[in-house]
Amino acid sequence: MINAVSRAYFRASSHAVPNGLKPAALTAVQTVQQVRLAHTDLQAPDFSAYRRDSVKDLSRKNTTSEERKAFSYMLLGAGAVGSDYAAKGLVTAFVIPEGKSLTFKWRGKPLFIRQSSASKIATERGVPTSVLRDPQTDYQRVAKPEWLVVIGVCTYLGCVPIANSGYFGGYYCPCHGSHYDASGRIRKGPAPLNLEVPPHVFPDEGTLVVG
Repeated sequence: MINAVSRAYFRASSHAVPNGLKPAALTAVQTVQQVRLAHTDLQAPDFSAYRRDSVKDLSRKNTTSEERKAFSYMLLGAGAVGSDYAAKGLVTAFVIPEGKSLTFKWRGKPLFIRQSSASKIATERGVPTSVLRDPQTDYQRVAKPEWLVVIGVCTYLGCVPIANSGYFGGYYCPCHGSHYDASGRIRKGPAPLNLEVPPHVFPDEGTLVVG
């Protein structure tokens, strides 16, 4: 396509050429220029709030990720040891009266700790296993004769029994009527098994470790 400039030049040149010669057409070349704008007003994200103080200071000695992990693990270990000692002091501060049961929380479950009297121990040890649905002697369920430690979850549908109640003076589950004796053994009702006895030891006098 010949633009206006080319046509004007063509008309002006057509009168100047000799007869018999064809005029030449001049075509103007048009170019398009693009301009890129630099967005210098954009702010770069700052993550300094999430960085460790030890890596912000360029004058300090650079530490590897392994060294930083070792320091974190040391702090966690020290905190865990401190928590263990604090928990031990808390447990030994409780005094359970004879014949009573206290409830603690262990691994998200209620934990029943009961101190039995001498007469109650004799009663439970005199029960023949032949009359028990889940046959276990009282000897098999305690680490020390006067202390019963059981998980307070009914073995029927998982309700929490009531301590010091029921037909046998142990635990009673009001949800479906299961009765347990003072050794945590099922004696009446739909529960198929005795209350669970978690692993536990008495490392010294007055200290109980469960689990």
